[in-house]
Amino acid sequence: MAFKGLRGIDCRRVELDGVRYVILRESAFEWLCQKAGADREGASDAEDSAQAGLDLDRASLAEKLVRRRRACGLSQAELARCAGVRPETLNRIERGRTTPDFATVRKLVVAMNAAEHEDLGQDISGSSDREPNHADEA
Repeated sequence: MAFKGLRGIDCRRVELDGVRYVILRESAFEWLCQKAGADREGASDAEDSAQAGLDLDRASLAEKLVRRRRACGLSQAELARCAGVRPETLNRIERGRTTPDFATVRKLVVAMNAAEHEDLGQDISGSSDREPNHADEA
């Protein structure tokens, strides 16, 4: 679909656990909503439903993060150390107590990708220095 009047939308694309997202400037989002005829004025009236959606997304993100971390054979402490985030922060994210910002999600994904590539390299060479750790800190 082509949009006239807004050329070269400045956006970033990211894939998290097989789901693709687009991050774009709020002004571009507002323009798109206007062109689509979406009511942005009533958005503040829908805070309860927006919060419910946020809670659902937070829980979904937490579940996916735990599943992927375990598949990588990492404990919370190991992933936190590799990603450069505090273990307490990762624990709150995985329990759905907080929603991480984009930079934190990116750090976690990069660290898990590195762990997967490391495991793949060890599997190919036939040696493994690290056993998968499935213990979780609560």
